[in-house]
Amino acid sequence: MKAYRLTVMVIDLEEIGEDQIRSEIENARYANRCISPDVVESQGQDIGEWSDDHPLNRRDTSAAEWERLFPTPGA
Repeated sequence: MKAYRLTVMVIDLEEIGEDQIRSEIENARYANRCISPDVVESQGQDIGEWSDDHPLNRRDTSAAEWERLFPTPGA
């Protein structure tokens, strides 16, 4: 058995908030109970209004916007 560290970007379109997002991920029923996620750490940032042109919604700008919002420590 192995443990994996995952980083997941979630766009909160319904504005359910960080605690509810964690709960949704942790309490989802996965096929055959193949995984049992536990959100150990999370960090949120305000991304403003969502639109089709939002930088996180575009392949050419999403990586740079992610790095702006969540800078790599020590970079």
